[in-house]
Amino acid sequence: MDSVTYQPIGIIHSSHTSLQGMPIQPPAAKTCTGILELRPDLEEGLLGIEGFSRIILIYSLHKSEGFALTATPFLDTESHGVFATRVPRRPNQIGFSVVRLIGREGRNLAIGDVDILDGTPVLDIKPYVSQFDAYPNERCGWFEGKLGEIESARSDDRFMRPLSETKL
Repeated sequence: MDSVTYQPIGIIHSSHTSLQGMPIQPPAAKTCTGILELRPDLEEGLLGIEGFSRIILIYSLHKSEGFALTATPFLDTESHGVFATRVPRRPNQIGFSVVRLIGREGRNLAIGDVDILDGTPVLDIKPYVSQFDAYPNERCGWFEGKLGEIESARSDDRFMRPLSETKL
């Protein structure tokens, strides 16, 4: 397969300066805000973004190193395949979050529900459209029965340790 290269379109500024102790998903980050600073040459691409209450951010999990095909995620004690989890150690370290759009000032977007590390490179922004993006009554695999734990769940050091020291 051919390789694929992406250039960041912006950067996240947030209060999350360490991976340890961060919220693991946006619903656990309701009080966390931040700024998405877009590259100056892309500002025109934000035209009309203010009409959305939520946006989808696709970003590089730039502090994640290596990957394993199985992992024990934060909300479980059992190992699962990497593609059945949202763990940061993945073959392509790409993350996404649905965040609240608070406002826009020039090329900066004020965002809420931020579960993203400060300094994270942003790869893309898409509008969240509930009719396209939400399927509330679908099966959610091993997450069943664990979703109530999300608001209190925080990251630990399991994905910061070298792979050789990580329990899979």
